[in-house]
Formats: sequence, structure tokens, C-alpha cells
Amino acid sequence: PPPPQRSLFVDCFVKVTTPDFKSFQMQYLVVYWLMMAGDWLQGPYVYALYSSYGFSQEDIAVLFVAGFGSSMFFGTFIGSLADRLGRKRFCLLYAALYIASCLTKHVRGYWVLMLGRLLGGIATSLLFSVFDAWMVFEHNTRGHDPQWMSGTFSAAFFGNSLVAICAGVLAQAAADAQPLTPFSEGGNVMYGGYCAPFDLAIVFLSIGAAVLSVSWTENYGEVAAEDADSAEKGAASEALLSGEGKADTSKDLSLATLMDVRGLQRGIRLMKEDSTILICGLLQSLFEGSMYIFVFMWTPALTPAKPEGQAEGDPNEPPPYGTMFATFMICCMCGSSIYSVLCKHFSAEELLLRVFVVAGCALSVPFLVPTPGPSYMAFLVFEMCVGIYFPCMGTMKSAIVPEESRAALYNLFRVPLNVIVLGVLLSDMSSATAFAWSTSFLAAGAALQSHLVTKLKAANDSKNQEQAKNQGNLDDLLGQSKE
Repeated sequence: PPPPQRSLFVDCFVKVTTPDFKSFQMQYLVVYWLMMAGDWLQGPYVYALYSSYGFSQEDIAVLFVAGFGSSMFFGTFIGSLADRLGRKRFCLLYAALYIASCLTKHVRGYWVLMLGRLLGGIATSLLFSVFDAWMVFEHNTRGHDPQWMSGTFSAAFFGNSLVAICAGVLAQAAADAQPLTPFSEGGNVMYGGYCAPFDLAIVFLSIGAAVLSVSWTENYGEVAAEDADSAEKGAASEALLSGEGKADTSKDLSLATLMDVRGLQRGIRLMKEDSTILICGLLQSLFEGSMYIFVFMWTPALTPAKPEGQAEGDPNEPPPYGTMFATFMICCMCGSSIYSVLCKHFSAEELLLRVFVVAGCALSVPFLVPTPGPSYMAFLVFEMCVGIYFPCMGTMKSAIVPEESRAALYNLFRVPLNVIVLGVLLSDMSSATAFAWSTSFLAAGAALQSHLVTKLKAANDSKNQEQAKNQGNLDDLLGQSKE
């Protein structure tokens, strides 16, 4: 075999790689970054576009609730469908749904935009489940060193932060290139202005889908693959016995099949049988729920209050939100780089415990000291924790979640997360109260993570003792045979 080589892009994340692994890693990362670019280009302009169409804040809130509600509902079964029907197909479906969602943004009609939010919610469920599931399966199937997987997760998030910064610059340039204009006088179909970033997203999503379709292979959950083989053999036998030479391959289009109730039940059963899987899902929901609260609330938390004596109508000089967002992304990149160093000294479980503690302390600052200066410094620390969290959680999930229902469970993990997000959107809480909830979630996560570390350590010690016992028995047998 050829000698191991260092990967140029991820040299700081992976010690030594082989040419095959380097090729596979870039095969995944290029597609992942293109798809993430399609998501990042839209984010800053969804609210602005709805507002420019003249919708009230209440109407816009309903649209956002619909998006997260769609993600929560469809996410319960769309992951198991991906495990059964093919993860590559559903990665392509992500691109198709998001492109359709972007196209609806050109129409100044509430129910058309509502359809776009529903499609976008489904796409979001796919983005944060099937891509990881595809990569983990391919990594293991191709026989790459399991320790290298953490390097791929770290590189993915490092690059994702860089993509976010570049996407912000591109989206701003696209939005400023031409004002929002109707295609016809008094019409409701628009172009330019805040629609332009969504058009740019369509370009990136289309390129990503094209690269994916020619460079990725299809894979399934283990149970789905076994079922497919059994079904194929059974169909062939029936065809031979009937003498028709061709089996009936018609599909069951019942609601239960389309929603893949069996796959959903399998995922729930796995969580019941192994509490480690359930704890892993709860940890994801608690941390990422706190992260979404931060996403919604960092702007009001960093907006200074009006000084005493200032007239009600006089606007404050707004802080540099764009620059602040860029510094957040830089801290995320720093966090993913720090992870590559810390993962050499701590397991993913031990490192996540420290991340929960530090992140909880950081988000307690805007609750305890609700002033922009200290809050901004605390947010920088929190974003660094986010940069460590994602590759760390990805590594831990790859080891804990069984391959047979990986995409299904990844989506089920997001259900409590969407409940938290909907709770924040539907309530009228202040930023200080929201960050108090975030601190509570992270404290609960730290307690759960501590329990998980103890549980996994006990299981590992028991396994080592059993292996030592078996080795001792083998040595005794060998000694007796020599005698």
C-alpha cells in the first residue's frame, strides 16, 4: 500500500491519513460545504424579506413557527425513510426541497411563503441528519481508522464557519446589487433586493446536488439493506415459481409505509433498550436548544438601552451587528481548532462535559449582568464552545448510535430541540429570561453528560475485565495443552 500522507487542508485535525481517506474526506466536505452555503445565504434575509413584503411581526412569527413545526413533525419519520430508501437520495431531496423553498420567496403571497417555510423545515431536518449518516456509514464501510472520523467532523465545522462568513459577504452584495422589484407593474412576483440571496442559494444548492449525484455512492441502514436483499431474493423466487420470469415490484403506498411507521418504531425501541442513545439525544436537544435561544436573542441582548432623557422617537446608534456576527464565526473556527488539540487528551464524552459547564457559565452572564459589554465577551466564549461541541457530538453520536437507524435517530433527537425552539418563539420572554432558561438547559446537560461519562466508563471497565478473563482462560488452556 502507498505510504500514509498528511492531508493539506486538515493537517491540524488528523495526524496521518492515507490517499484513499484524503479523497473520501474531500468528497464529503466539498458537498457538505456547498449545501451549507445554500443554507447560510438565506438565513440573514428571511425576516427582512417577509418584512419588506409588508407582513406584520405576528404574521412573520407564524411563518417561523410553521417552519420549525414542519421540521419537528416530518423529522420524526423522514430520517427512517432515508435509512430505508437511501441516504444519497434524501441528500438530493434536501437540495430539491430547499430550491423549491427559495423559489417561493419570489412571490409576495402569504400562503405561498407558508408553503416555502414548510418545505424549508423538511429540508432542515435532512441537512442535519442524512449527510452525517451517509459519511459515518461510508467511513466505516471503507475501513478507515475510526479515530480519523473526529478529524472529518472538526474540518467540516471549521470550514462551515468560514463558509458562513463568505456567505454573509456574498449575500449582502447580492441584496445590494438591485432593489426589490416586481416583474410586472403591481404584480406579486418579485426579483432583486432581498430575493437575490435566495437565488444565489439556488446556485450553490444546484452545484452541490450535481457534485453529489456523480461522486457519492448510495448507502442504507443495515436493517434496510437486509430487508432489500431479502425482498429481492423473495421476488426472484416467486417469479421463478410462477414462470412469469418477472416479479411484481409494485410499492405499498399506504400512509403507514410513506411515514415509515416501522422505522420510527424501531428507532423508539432502540432508545428504550439502550438509555445511552436516549441520553445522547437529550444532550443534543439541550445544547442546541440553548444555541437557538442565543441565535434569537443575541441581537436584543447586545442592543444598548436608551439613555435617560433621550426622546422616545430618537433612534440609538446600532452596534455593528455584522462585525459581531463575523467575530462569532471566527470564535467557532477557533473552537473547532481547539477541539483537534483537546481530543488527543480527552474522550469525546469527557470533553463534552467540560463544554456544557463552560457554555452554561457563559450564557449565565447576560442573565446575571444584562449589559452589552460583558454579554458580548460571554457570547464569544459560548461560540468557541459551539465550535468544540459540533465535532465532539458528531464523534460521540457516531460511536453510540447504531447504524441500522442512524438517520432516523438523528431526526428523532431533533424533536425535543424543535419543541424548545417553538416554546421560545411562541412566548414573549425577555432576553434575560431566555438566557436564564439556556443556563438551566446547559446545567441539566452537564448533569446528564456526567452520568453518561460514568456509565460509559463502567461499561468499558466491565468489557476490559471480561477480555482479561477470557485471555486468562485461553492462557490456561494453552498451558494445559503444552503439558
